[in-house]
Amino acid sequence: MLIQRNQKIIDLQQAFNNRFPGLKIVFYKKQHGDHEGSLKDLEYDSDQLLSVIQPDIKDGKIDLEPSKTVTELEQEFEAQFGLNVQVFRRSNTIWLQTVKTDDWTLDVQNSKGLRSIQTNQ
Repeated sequence: MLIQRNQKIIDLQQAFNNRFPGLKIVFYKKQHGDHEGSLKDLEYDSDQLLSVIQPDIKDGKIDLEPSKTVTELEQEFEAQFGLNVQVFRRSNTIWLQTVKTDDWTLDVQNSKGLRSIQTNQ
């Protein structure tokens, strides 16, 4: 997934969700610890430009490998781009922060999210 200064948060959210439809990423003003959640009032609006929320950001790329864990992905966003993200997983009609399951891979998280939708229909 390409990360460019002139992108809006929504652009990255859509690219991520296209790759993992049972998951989404949300951007926050502060970093969270491993297996910790993020507060709703620290969430950035999706229409924010990356260059506004992180003025020093450089263009780059994050590989969305299915075998990558949530922790690895969140840490990569922070280390490479200075962006604080939290992965959420679908659970029927709601979205849950993957706090307790940060050590699961994106593939496992996505599969669980998609199954929750299918079993609810």
